[in-house]
Amino acid sequence: MRRFTGLVTLVASAALALSACTGGGAAPAPAQSSGGALSGTVKLQSWSLKNETFSPYFEKLFADFEKETGVKVEWLDQPGDGYQDKVLSQANSNTLPDVVNLPPDIAFPLAQAGVLLDVNAADPSLASTFVPGAWQAYSYPGLTGTFGMPWYLGTDLSWWNGTELKKYDVDTDNLPTTNEGLIDLAKKVGAASKGKMPVLSSMPTVDLFSSSGVPVMNDAGDFVFNTPQAAAIVDQFRDAYQAGGVPAEALTGDFGGNADGFKQGKVAFTTATSTFAGDLEKNAPTIRKGVIATPRIGDAPLFVQGVSVAANSTNKDAAIAFAKYLTNTANQVAFCKIAVGFMPGTVEGSADTAALSAGVTDELQLKAIGIVVESMKTARVLTPVQWTGAMKTYMDQQLALAIKGEIGSQEALDKIVDYANKNKVS
Repeated sequence: MRRFTGLVTLVASAALALSACTGGGAAPAPAQSSGGALSGTVKLQSWSLKNETFSPYFEKLFADFEKETGVKVEWLDQPGDGYQDKVLSQANSNTLPDVVNLPPDIAFPLAQAGVLLDVNAADPSLASTFVPGAWQAYSYPGLTGTFGMPWYLGTDLSWWNGTELKKYDVDTDNLPTTNEGLIDLAKKVGAASKGKMPVLSSMPTVDLFSSSGVPVMNDAGDFVFNTPQAAAIVDQFRDAYQAGGVPAEALTGDFGGNADGFKQGKVAFTTATSTFAGDLEKNAPTIRKGVIATPRIGDAPLFVQGVSVAANSTNKDAAIAFAKYLTNTANQVAFCKIAVGFMPGTVEGSADTAALSAGVTDELQLKAIGIVVESMKTARVLTPVQWTGAMKTYMDQQLALAIKGEIGSQEALDKIVDYANKNKVS
């Protein structure tokens, strides 16, 4: 169910292909309402949700919507693999369903091409309904409007191996609350453990810079994170690496990742969702005994799934009505009770701690849910949709050189930003 990890960006070639087929740069379609009674059928396309877990929820929702409005819902569900290619193919062939499950990065090139409806124009009151960071995720540089309604959200919190940290005189009642403090802790524990207990297991990312207050893009849509503040963060990583606070595998991509390393007792810190408590109970019960959960350091990342309305829908009023119905607070809370670990996209729903924790008896997970509920108030998307996988690969290569001391941190960042700006999709 956790599908946000692979959704950092849409590849540039796919976006360009769509622009070529639709004329690119097309003006986003305005909302048009007939003002008449709703009728007919709308098509909903979801992303790998038709199964024994979620089908009963949707079938009831569709029946309730038809009873209230007279509108029938035809449910299309696409498999997880190849979803963005399927959506782009539908857009190119002018067969996009009325309401489509799209995260912000896949919605971006479609909005650029003018094939998605500006839902803010359709109903200006919607903006105040949804979590601010999630609503803003569907607004893009150079485009006027909002091109999706937040549906269900995710975020991470911080998890610490308190048992291991205490061995190196770390005050676990006062764990770091800034990224700079986290990197300093990695340096301290790395040195004290002689590299046997790294705290960090990854290199700096765009997310890290953004959550530390480093501007990543300007209003013109240019990458601008090659700043002295970002260079200082890379310098700190270099120092922590040299002290044994970051494993060598993190620089080569061979490390299994923060969460896996944490469960194996190889690293003392990770980020993960609230369901990590259950994962630890199942896969690392000994480590879990000393685990501490705290809010995500810096700005909390926001992982967003939403629904967009096709601009060429032949039943636009019904499509808008259904998208609003699907994403209202009651229906989102009901969905997230099944999709444990995710949060409703509405302000009211994401604050409903009692409903979201109903049936949960694990004290560590209950604490984690409470942290996530609080984090949702300010969580935001940290990685711009323009950031591509190729850019990340190039960034990793340059930062590995900088952290090993082979090039300067500022030089590495300058090269990364130059590469990103030359290869971004406009």
